[in-house]
This record gives sequence, C-alpha cells and structure tokens, in this order.
Amino acid sequence: MLWLLAGAEPVAAQPGAPPKPGAAAPADVVLVPGPATLPVTGTFTLGFRLRGGTLGQYSEFPELDGFKKTTKVRTNTTRTVQGRRFTDVTITQRYVPYGEGDIAIKPFQLTVNGVVLQSPAAKVRVTPAPAAANPPATPSASGPVASPGTAPALTRPANPAAPLQAVGDLDKLFGKPKPALYQDVPDHAFLAVVAERPSVYTGEGVRVGLYFYLKPEDQALLDFHDFNDQLPPLLHELHQPTAWQEPGPEPSVTPDTVRHLGQRYLRFRLAENVYYPLTTQPLRFPPLALTMVKFKVLKKPEPGQDNRLAGYKTYYAPSVAVQVRPLPQATQRGAVPVGRYKVKEAISRTRFRVGESFTYSFGVEGQGNLAAVLAPVWPTRPGLDVYGPEVREELAPGGGRKLFRYRLVARRPGLIPLDSLLSIVVFNPATARYDTLRPAIRPQVRGVAVALNALPKPEDDPFYGPALAGADATLQPLDVYRDVRRYADWLLLGLAGVAAFGWWRAGRRA
Repeated sequence: MLWLLAGAEPVAAQPGAPPKPGAAAPADVVLVPGPATLPVTGTFTLGFRLRGGTLGQYSEFPELDGFKKTTKVRTNTTRTVQGRRFTDVTITQRYVPYGEGDIAIKPFQLTVNGVVLQSPAAKVRVTPAPAAANPPATPSASGPVASPGTAPALTRPANPAAPLQAVGDLDKLFGKPKPALYQDVPDHAFLAVVAERPSVYTGEGVRVGLYFYLKPEDQALLDFHDFNDQLPPLLHELHQPTAWQEPGPEPSVTPDTVRHLGQRYLRFRLAENVYYPLTTQPLRFPPLALTMVKFKVLKKPEPGQDNRLAGYKTYYAPSVAVQVRPLPQATQRGAVPVGRYKVKEAISRTRFRVGESFTYSFGVEGQGNLAAVLAPVWPTRPGLDVYGPEVREELAPGGGRKLFRYRLVARRPGLIPLDSLLSIVVFNPATARYDTLRPAIRPQVRGVAVALNALPKPEDDPFYGPALAGADATLQPLDVYRDVRRYADWLLLGLAGVAAFGWWRAGRRA
C-alpha cells in the first residue's frame, strides 16, 4: 500500500503504524540524493529513507543557493518479507531552480531519530527547458509506461502475494511551476555610481557612492542575491591608486528616500567613500554590475499560494570620471592642505606669570583631509620655552578637527605674539584662494624676568672632578666584549667536559 502526503510546514512527521512486537527489524536510515541534471522547469529533490522503524524527530532540510524551497512529501511503503511486515518511510524535500547553469550544493547534515547523516558537496546542472513534445508511450519489459497527464500506472510485482505498488512522477501528482503562467512585470530600478562633483582640485575631497535605486512599488519584484560575495569585487573596482581614500559608512539594508528626476525612489547604499586626489590624474570608476533576484508574477493569482517565480536580472552602472584640477601656483606654494577650514584654539588659563607653564592648543576644524594638515613650525623666540606638540584628532564625515597642543614657559614678562609665531596656510576650493590661518589669542605675561643659571661643569663638582682627573684615558679596543664572550664560551665548554668525565667515572664505579 502506498500513500502520499504533501506538506510544507511540519518539521517532524507523524509516526506511522508501529510494527508488531517481535516482528520489527532494526531501523536503518539513509540519504536519498537528488538528480545530477534536471531541466529548468523540473524539480530537484533531497530526502532520506527510514527502513524498518518508526520516524520520530528530524531536522529541517537546508536552504540551497539557486533553488527555492517548496513542498515536502512523505511516502509510506509497506512490504512483507517471509511473513514479516515492514514499513519504509521516505521524506522528500522539493526545490525549484531559479535559472539555468551549474549550481554548487554545499555540504550539509540531517539528524533523523538522533542519527546524523552527512552529505558531501555536489554540483547540479540545470539545463534549458525541453521542447514541448509528447512522444508516444512505448512499452518496456517491466510493464506499460504512463503517458503525460495520466494517473500513475500499476505494475504487477514479481511476487504475486506482494501488494500492488504505484509508480509515477511526483511532479505529475503535485504539479510544478510553469513559466508560461507567469508574466515579467517591468521595474524601474537601476544601479549608479554617483560622484558629488564632476571636478575637484588636487587634494580636495569628493564623495563617490555606489547606490541601487528602486521605486517603492517595485519592492515585491526584486531582492538581493548573494550580496556578501558580490560586494567585495565591487569595492575593489572603486579603489583609486592616485587618491587618498577615506571609507564612509557601512552598506545599509535600510534604504533612504530620495528624489531622482522629480520621482521618489528608495536608495540602497552599497558603498560610499571620500577620495582626495594626490595627483592631477582623473579619478575613473569603471562600469559595475549587480545581479538581483527578479520575480515574475502569476497571471492569475491564487489565494494562499506563492504567486511569484524567481529569476535573475543584472543591473549595470555606467562608468564615471572625476576631473582633477591643479592648484594655482602649486610649484611656489609647495604642499598645502586643501579644504574649508577655520581656526580652532584653546588655552589653559587666563593669567600668566613668569616661570609658570601653561598649555596652548592651535589647529583647524572643517571639511578636508586632516592627514594633510601638518604641525606648524614654531620659530625660536628668546625668553619662551616651547615643548610639544601633542596631536589630537577628532574625525567626522569628510573632515573633522585637528589640534596641536603645546606647553609654554615664559621667562620674560610681556606680550606673546602668537599670531606672528604660528600660522597654517590652506587652499580654500570654494574661493579658489590661499588663506593663512593665525591665532587670535595673545597672552600677557606678568612678573619679573628670571635669569637662567648656567649648569655647573663636571670638573667643578667636588666628587666627579677628582674622579675624572684620575681616570684612565687609555683607549680600549672595540672588540674587547667579543673577546670576553669567546673566553666565556671556552670556559663553559671546559666545565661541561669536566662534568661529563665525572659522570662517566661515577658510572664505571657503580
């Protein structure tokens, strides 16, 4: 007796009729692999068969890349051997391919009644759909062949006492997706590489992003496919060897709502970086491609059914180039940071006295490449000791703040003209002019000038003076330490030899 029951939701099947006491054979469970080749309109199957036992708990079948997981089929087969009755249970999971090609099946494992079944990696070839033709049925040695669309044929077993068994194609019993019943609905999605500006100066930052645009009404038609494997090659193509690259935010699965050509789109950020050109060579971004899952919609939707058929669609982004302009008077000015900066400074106190140290921080804040902002050169000024600087950097998207912290000690009273001591020259791309950023704080030091006492000479010291006068001034060879090491090695070898000889004598006496 053969009976079939299809279901997609249950994880553990209901146990079949238990065998009679004393008549059950030991249970045996094996994997039933799927076909190695099938048409795109066919169905791939994975399953396991439990022989001579009762089915208890079993784990879920895996999700396969390139296939859509559909229904699950349970088959119970009762057989009688030498007067004993056995029940074989077969659980089959059906998969529908998304498209044609060679699909790799990763290794997986199933647990059935506590038994772990291991399946190695495999490859399945999905071929084009066969031509619509109904060849006439031809008889075979085992019996008649059921024609398409007819019920499964019953074959007489070799043992006349055995029960009849049904032989047929499960696809004919349960049906399968027919591409002719689905329609391809046009979508308005596109992939684009977007540059913030078409041209920049050398050293000026430009934000370039890779985005996928999708209309809100097309969300049900598209889905991302193998995104973790497709993204790294795209990031590699966005790399520019002639620019300083500052990575932007991570790719986000949450889209932004933007307007493009007056229409509302959902924009998915796949990659976004800020590039600072180091030379006048243009930044060139090659064409990029992204493969998405595109669903076809059933022409006559049926309630409670999945009315979509998955396929693939590749979107292409055209190449983009950003021109780089040289800085005016670049050869006379030398290396100059480029950006929209303003002065940022801070001081540790408001009253200053001679001999007391205080800290002063000077730097820039704004949009630009902070790595190109170097510490200003502090000229030597009599009566002012300068220590530092300590660099403190706070990054922000496209810029931030960079401060140089100094410790100052004034030895003379008076005004400290910081504006004439410190300065940073920057190029402002908005005005196409060079700006000199100077401090605005000018500390006023009060008190009496402190005379610096000269350090005493070593020969004037009561202890080191006589010691230095009586020291041996004979030059020593540079390899004296090497000779000492060689003598020490020979001494250690001699001691080891004496120890070995003593151990040998003691062994002979014993």
